[in-house]
Amino acid sequence: MNLYPVFLRLSGRKVLLVGGGTVAAAKLDGLLAAGADVTVVAPEIRSELRVPGVRLLERAFEAGDLDGAWWVVAAAPPDVNRQVQAAADERQLFVNAADDPAHADAYLGGVVRRDDVTIAISTGGRAPALAGLLREALDGWLPQDLGRWLEAADEARRQWRTEGVPMDRRRPLLLEALNQLYDEKRPTPDSQPPK
Repeated sequence: MNLYPVFLRLSGRKVLLVGGGTVAAAKLDGLLAAGADVTVVAPEIRSELRVPGVRLLERAFEAGDLDGAWWVVAAAPPDVNRQVQAAADERQLFVNAADDPAHADAYLGGVVRRDDVTIAISTGGRAPALAGLLREALDGWLPQDLGRWLEAADEARRQWRTEGVPMDRRRPLLLEALNQLYDEKRPTPDSQPPK
């Protein structure tokens, strides 16, 4: 399956979260962190989902719950997820069905966030645990000072735009700028203690 990776801006946009259990609760934090306007619908809703600003509909899912939604997360039993996907297809909405790839057309991956750098890993819904292991490995490998990398990249980009540096020359120049961040910390031969 070929997937098109994308990052969504959900701030202020309606997101429907179908399900009221632990899986739905695990999805809520990320949606709220993205600034989404979340509505939860389920016959029973756990206390972890009862947070200020989240609209709760304590009943079974209805197709009309999707009206006005930009994104849908189905975290319910497969028979409910199937209903959600069918109703979303009619409205041309993408659905992420947690741990239920048969009823999804959008898959979330393992995510590493450091400063404003976000890296997502997907296995196309086939192996969420593998995506998690890869996320942990990348998190351990990435430098802790990515914020400095972003600052250097911002500064270099402004300069390149002013100077009209072509796109194909920018990546090697950025690598040089990033290397300079560490060159400043390396001791020079004159500063090394005598042997």
